[in-house]
Amino acid sequence: MDPNGALVLFSGGQDSATCLAWALERYARVETVGFDYGQRHRIELDCRATVRDGLSAIKPLWGERLGEDHMIDLAVLGQISQTSLTKEIAFEMEGDGLPNTFVPGRNLLFLTFAAAIAYRRGLKVIVGGMCETDFSGYPDCRDDTIKALQVALNLGMDRRFALETPLMWIDKAATWRLARDLGGEPLVDLIRHETHTCYLGDRKSFHPWGFGCRTCPACELRAKGYEAFVAEEV
Repeated sequence: MDPNGALVLFSGGQDSATCLAWALERYARVETVGFDYGQRHRIELDCRATVRDGLSAIKPLWGERLGEDHMIDLAVLGQISQTSLTKEIAFEMEGDGLPNTFVPGRNLLFLTFAAAIAYRRGLKVIVGGMCETDFSGYPDCRDDTIKALQVALNLGMDRRFALETPLMWIDKAATWRLARDLGGEPLVDLIRHETHTCYLGDRKSFHPWGFGCRTCPACELRAKGYEAFVAEEV
């Protein structure tokens, strides 16, 4: 396994784009993986190639380090899920306190499939944008979950994978700051104009923080974080 090789879970959204830049700054060989699980906002996957190309153009070194992209069909996850991310139902809170945007098992499957790819490609580090600071309460985004899964993957595959979550303990404003620190205004502008976060897949309405409906949970978090980030710069 290559200790200088990383595989980034890359959806085409703000968080995963920031994580990809973070990995490109640190590892000599970086590959990406995306998952099509029947998400309502599948348009995020259409943004991936543009964001990858944009990152390569920001720094020559990033372009040299960015390697192969992998796309995995996980349609079965959407078929067995009854959530507002995989079905045409309204966003709301469930009786257990979780939003119905939670797709049970999603990150567990993502990281398991990513580890299988990393195993084949000889990559030691797996990078994900999970966060439990500014998030919707998803249990599979918690640090304890990621640590437990790292142990299980290493035991089950007899490897020493390292699961890295650079956004775990920062809020959305800090995520914007991290992007600026990594790639300056070019990266901030790339994230604003080319990444996609909106759960409704809105690519027509543009705001200072990017495209989106502004009303879904993902847009609200992204907008709030950007507004705090800009306020800090004044």
